[in-house]
Amino acid sequence: MKRRALPLLALASLAVAAALLAGCASWRSNDASWTTGRISVRVDAAAAHPARSVSAGFELRGNGEYGELRLDTPMGLRIASARWSPGSAQLTGSDGEHHYDSLDALARDVLGEALPLAALPDWVAGRPWPAAAWRKTDDGFEQLGWFVVLTRRGQGWIEARRDTAPKVVMRMILDH
Repeated sequence: MKRRALPLLALASLAVAAALLAGCASWRSNDASWTTGRISVRVDAAAAHPARSVSAGFELRGNGEYGELRLDTPMGLRIASARWSPGSAQLTGSDGEHHYDSLDALARDVLGEALPLAALPDWVAGRPWPAAAWRKTDDGFEQLGWFVVLTRRGQGWIEARRDTAPKVVMRMILDH
């Protein structure tokens, strides 16, 4: 697929971009509570891509199977939203709606990077994603090649970083 010309912010943790995360017909967690806050994503320069850095407000709900992520500017304008369910992901941004077979496909198309968007709801909750192996570290855990730092989670801070090239750092500040 041709990479979309959407801003990195469209998937912050997308980060994000992941995520990264409008309506799938199979969405069923409308009663789930929202986690809100701010997210910043920094991707180091690599091969054909310059370094990129973005930040946004976010609203996140769901889990690795069903979820929704909304990204807003500091002025409260919606930048992008993503929804996912088994076998489907949808991104809505300023250039319309885009459909994908998975969150991984969405992240790769928009960012050219694999971001663990399905794991993000669990990471924000301060726990490893149950669908993948993980190991405990002194300051949190490592999963999917990412280090999730939870030492300041009590103050609402979470950091997830991938140290392989290109290095990616996602920082989240959760609203209380």
